[in-house]
This record gives sequence, structure tokens and C-alpha cells, in this order.
Amino acid sequence: MHSTLIVARMSPATGREVADLFSAFDATDMPERMGTRRRQLFSYQGLYFHLQDFDETDGAERIEKAKTDPRFVRISDDLKPFIEAYDPKTWRSPADALATRFYHWEASR
Repeated sequence: MHSTLIVARMSPATGREVADLFSAFDATDMPERMGTRRRQLFSYQGLYFHLQDFDETDGAERIEKAKTDPRFVRISDDLKPFIEAYDPKTWRSPADALATRFYHWEASR
């Protein structure tokens, strides 16, 4: 499994609205199109964490292809009032908000 973690800023009071937007988005075929197997949203002291898990390592490539889908464009626009770039001076795309994993451990099965 491959995971990505997006870090941004969000008012904790808007969590329900953000969750509702993703709930509607995830009810479509977009997660399958993007290869998303699990999405988890977290907030902590004004920070927003968006964790996505993919079965394959080509998640970024599949998301890149999905970016032109009107539903992807719509949710991106719909989130703008709620989600703010962590560092607006350096943000150009969601890739600029991806956290870098520096440690990984997994239980052997």
C-alpha cells in the first residue's frame, strides 16, 4: 500500500463541512478512478491532515490523470473556503503540501 499525507490549515469549526464534501465525493466512482482505497481526515490546532491510502504506488499518477475530471475540479473549488495552504507563499499545487515520510514500520503477517 502507498500513502500520501497532505498538510494544510483549516479552522476546526469547518470539519463537518469538509467531511460532507468528501463524503459526497467518495460516494462517486472518483476514489476508484484515482486508486484511493482509504481516506482519513484529521485536524489538530488549526492544521488539516488528509491521509490517502492507495493499493498501488501509482496513486500520484492516477490523481494527476483525474485532475481534469469536473468532479475533481469541483471538490477542489468547494474546499477553498475551508482549506488554506500551509505556506501560501510556496504553494503552487497539492504536491507542495505533501508531507515527506521519513520512517515506516509494518507488522509482519
